[in-house]
Amino acid sequence: MKHSLKIKRIYEEASPEDGFRILTDRLWPRGISKERAEIDLWAKEITPSTPLRKWFGHKAENFEDFGKSYRRELDENPSSEPFVRRVAAELEKGNVTLLYAAKDPSCNHALILQSWLEGRLSI
Repeated sequence: MKHSLKIKRIYEEASPEDGFRILTDRLWPRGISKERAEIDLWAKEITPSTPLRKWFGHKAENFEDFGKSYRRELDENPSSEPFVRRVAAELEKGNVTLLYAAKDPSCNHALILQSWLEGRLSI
């Protein structure tokens, strides 16, 4: 069986189908306890930089340029390669779910990260 790399809002209930759960936000999500989050890894080091995150502001009109800039940050980040290896190892065992707190499921950094990872992992 092929395992999936998925994204999910952290405010949704955890499920067994999530597999290995990775929080991809730099800041801890409001109103979520550590127990309820049920995360396996908090990958703060691969999140968008604070200046980029603040510039983006989750505005749809900034999303395309944000995506290009975030991909560039990922390409240049020394923490990215170990992160890719960790995700690949976890995908060998089961599903991996990237968790995010943003309200808009079609305009957030987890979409960019998922796409970038799929390109790096050839999935």
